[in-house]
Amino acid sequence: MERVVAAIEERREELFSLLKTMISFPTVSPPARNTDAAQTWMAEKLRSLGFEVDRWTVFPGDDNVVGTLKGTRSSKTRSLIINGHIDVAEVGDDSGWTYPPFSLTRGRDGRLYGRGVADMKGGLAASLFAIQMLKEYGVELGGDLIFQSVIGEEAGEAGTLSACERGYSADYAVVVDTSRLHMQGQGGVITGWITVESPTTLHDGMRARTIHAGGGVHGASAIEKMMKVIAVLQELERHWAVMKRYPGFPPGTNTINPAVIEGGRHAAFLADKCALWITVHFYPNESYEEIVQEIERHVLAAAAADPWLRNHPPTFRWGGRSMIEERGEIFPSLELDVNHPALKKLRDAYESQMHRMPDVDMSSTVTDAGWFAHAGIPAVIFGPGELSEAHAVNESVDPDELVRFAQIMARFLADWCNTPKE
Repeated sequence: MERVVAAIEERREELFSLLKTMISFPTVSPPARNTDAAQTWMAEKLRSLGFEVDRWTVFPGDDNVVGTLKGTRSSKTRSLIINGHIDVAEVGDDSGWTYPPFSLTRGRDGRLYGRGVADMKGGLAASLFAIQMLKEYGVELGGDLIFQSVIGEEAGEAGTLSACERGYSADYAVVVDTSRLHMQGQGGVITGWITVESPTTLHDGMRARTIHAGGGVHGASAIEKMMKVIAVLQELERHWAVMKRYPGFPPGTNTINPAVIEGGRHAAFLADKCALWITVHFYPNESYEEIVQEIERHVLAAAAADPWLRNHPPTFRWGGRSMIEERGEIFPSLELDVNHPALKKLRDAYESQMHRMPDVDMSSTVTDAGWFAHAGIPAVIFGPGELSEAHAVNESVDPDELVRFAQIMARFLADWCNTPKE
């Protein structure tokens, strides 16, 4: 094993060459639908390493690629999924970039620059290089290794969910997203639309008859009724801040953000429809299904106390498989099992390489890792790169961190994928 680890250091420029190729593909999302060339390269790379490759379309122009390397003792030995997204954050006007975003550049400070080096092509490239070194030095893996290059994470699209739905599973999953080599769980996020709608459309001239004594018209402005809904959501948010806690998160991190409001049709009418787009953050020990139910119960209970909303209660649409296609997303939470044998072996691999214990904590953002937890697959977020670099102008990564990550992953793969099943 030490020969493999030493080779990763000695041949680090080959790792950077892999990353250079991956960065050259401008797989920005949004607009997305642009990963064909990158995924074709990925499929060819996986085949060259002995993987059987499965490729399917999630959205036109955006395919998932999953490689399976069958273990020598598949039925008796532990299996692993390595997961990462091939899309990167949008660039827009690149005039603020010191270096070209789609060309890997070594800066004067020694760091590597390019869109996706931290989030998260660096993790994908380093994982591939670790696998390549294990293969070249004849380290056999008893258990199956599944490598997933998925689309859409940056736009809340269901690339990883699609892989789970296709039946891919393993004893453990490592999502190699940005964590600065911390081992992390995460909270969850779900977006939703709350809509208030009147069955009748009234002229602006009718407003007096809906709000003043003796008017006799049972009407309302959907915008004004939505203001009540927003107040109710703020009340629930404050309740959560007081009553809910989770280690690793500052109090009040579980929030309900009224992000977008759309309502009314014209100044000459009473608003007969209003829709509110909310973003909800919740803790690792909560599911999005539970959170949805809690919000709906609270809003509908308040609506039942309003004379007009009682008869015209708000409706709800939650989540979605794409922020681009459906204006909705879900990132399930991941409660990290610190006693899982795979995490223990990952910690051992880290300690062997770094000569110190790793940080085990919670991500302050969300990744696709929650989909594995939702599918009943234990998982961890573990990857190179700093979160402050993700989505940033002049995104960069420490090249030494990429190398250390590859070395840790090589150690972990050789250990976990040769661990007998109980």
